[in-house]
Amino acid sequence: MASEHDEGGSGRVAAAQDDAAATAGAPDPKTAAAIAAAEAAGPQNGESVRVDSWIWAVRLIKTRSLGATACRGGHVRVNGERVKPAHSLRVGDEVRLRQEGRERIVVVKRLIRKRVGAPVAVQCYVDNSPPPPPREAVAPAGIRDRGAGRPTKRDRREMDRLRGLESLSSSRRDAANRP
Repeated sequence: MASEHDEGGSGRVAAAQDDAAATAGAPDPKTAAAIAAAEAAGPQNGESVRVDSWIWAVRLIKTRSLGATACRGGHVRVNGERVKPAHSLRVGDEVRLRQEGRERIVVVKRLIRKRVGAPVAVQCYVDNSPPPPPREAVAPAGIRDRGAGRPTKRDRREMDRLRGLESLSSSRRDAANRP
């Protein structure tokens, strides 16, 4: 009789483990519903999506107009080529986006037109980007104490030197000293 009790208990544990394994592979029901809604609003078979719209929809850029500006400025490349904002994307394209001193490299998995939540957006691309630099490595240069007043010429030159703008300052001085 004790063996029957043990078998029943281990059976319940096995069932619980199976349930956990099934839910670990399946997305959250809310996420699944959001994915279905995004796909329904997305392009039909054979259609494509504008690159500026897609990078906005998957939350790589804050606004669509910033996406269009990035494309016009040459900061967006699709399969190695600079593209205009209206360039058509297809599944499997590699999109490179230079933004804030960092390059994002993503491969298109799913085409969507509407902006979606972050959990859904992550499932629309494969991120091959290098990891961002640690925050300690990028130290803010030239931050002054509150109430310290306006910087002197010497302070300003020191801040320019720290920021790496020394060559600009020296070229300005050279131009001013020329006859």
